[in-house]
Amino acid sequence: MFKLLPLDLKTVFELYFLGNLFVSILIFSYSFSYATAENRKIVNWYGYGKLLLTIGWIFLFLRNTIPDFISINIANTIVFSGCCYETIAILSLVKARSKQKYGLQIIVTIIAAVIFNIGTFLECTINTRILIASAGLFAIYLQPTISYFIEKRHNFFRIFYGFCFVGFELLVLVRIVFNYINPQQEFFSYTLFDSVYNIALFLVSLISTVGFLLLVKEKQDIKIQKLLKDKNQFFSIIAHDLRGPLGGSVGLSEILAENIEDYSREEIKEIIQMLHQSNRNSYKLLENLLDWSQLQTGMMEYSPRKLILNTLIEENIELNRNAALNKNITLLYDSAAFIEVEADKNMIATIIRNLLTNAIKFTNKDGKIVVKMEKKSKKAVVSVTDTGIGIPGHIKQKLFKSNAKVSQKGTDDELGTGLGLLLCSEFIKKHDGEIWVESEPGKGSTFTFALPLEPLKKNQITKNIIGLFFY
Repeated sequence: MFKLLPLDLKTVFELYFLGNLFVSILIFSYSFSYATAENRKIVNWYGYGKLLLTIGWIFLFLRNTIPDFISINIANTIVFSGCCYETIAILSLVKARSKQKYGLQIIVTIIAAVIFNIGTFLECTINTRILIASAGLFAIYLQPTISYFIEKRHNFFRIFYGFCFVGFELLVLVRIVFNYINPQQEFFSYTLFDSVYNIALFLVSLISTVGFLLLVKEKQDIKIQKLLKDKNQFFSIIAHDLRGPLGGSVGLSEILAENIEDYSREEIKEIIQMLHQSNRNSYKLLENLLDWSQLQTGMMEYSPRKLILNTLIEENIELNRNAALNKNITLLYDSAAFIEVEADKNMIATIIRNLLTNAIKFTNKDGKIVVKMEKKSKKAVVSVTDTGIGIPGHIKQKLFKSNAKVSQKGTDDELGTGLGLLLCSEFIKKHDGEIWVESEPGKGSTFTFALPLEPLKKNQITKNIIGLFFY
């Protein structure tokens, strides 16, 4: 009958070393061969984690050959760092923007490493060090485990991967309880419990790696499906909405070219004004289309930096003042606060520009537009209020949805696709902000967006810590 024997030190070392080395090679091969540019960074983080675990295990194996400070303290610090890389990669698959969670993982890792090193410096027993190391690993993997089960999107791969984490956490918990009841005298133990524990830990590690790669592939497939949908929408807008103003421009220029002698100076001036308006509409739509395509294909970089929001709003108001004057619209700016934010200047400028353009488009002649900015609940809140035609309820519900077709003519029959508002929504999400609209038909509209005002010092500390680990 089969009988499980305790594993010797050499077997345990080979098991972990070869396993982690194989996983590292597998991960980096996948990264260079199949991962998209967006996912490659996440996959590499996971690979760095496994590589650090391999290096850490080599240092542990060399105990009694090299000084304890290197073989134990540095080894465990490397192992903790490897686990940190791995868990940050895992958190990135749960949520795209989780910088606060990254910071928490780094802090937990640093605390675990510091406590372990202090324990060694105070000459704690081997068993105490093992308990500290196990508790540290449990704490590092706790947040990703919880995150997977509170995530709303669930499927077979996510549930399977989540249970791998639960299995790992249970194994570490069993280790803590076992060592507390049966104190370990030597760093490497050869008991039956250790044999079962090492084999189980090794299998969970391999299975979770397969689960990680499946989740990366799932994320890429979802991205590809979204890109295909966006491509169809892109060509639909080109085929329908861009063709309209371009066709109008061609028709008007043809009239001028063939019959210019038949028109008076005033008639020619009127045709040229119509031609100019048609070209402006085409250019505006094309500008939004290019921004949209760059954003969806990942070619547009998110580059936040300190900027004065007041100045940016004033600049965009001046850019749109002539368009407002052409319709005799009063354009006002109301702000009592001086607000500095950390944001991408081009994206915020695009949001303000689109909201102002829409307000002018849907406001009657002799109307009024008020841009207001204020601080509310640690947020910069910017609103654009017009006295225009308002938005019907059935259109208002679709304004910020990519799968809905929205089209409404302006007060001078200006064409609109709703793409500008969709672009605003995407840019606001990049800033962890929010955008909404309040409107009634015939009573005007108020478009409002809010940007978080986190303390600059706190942001800088988080960035420096993250940069220390990953850049």
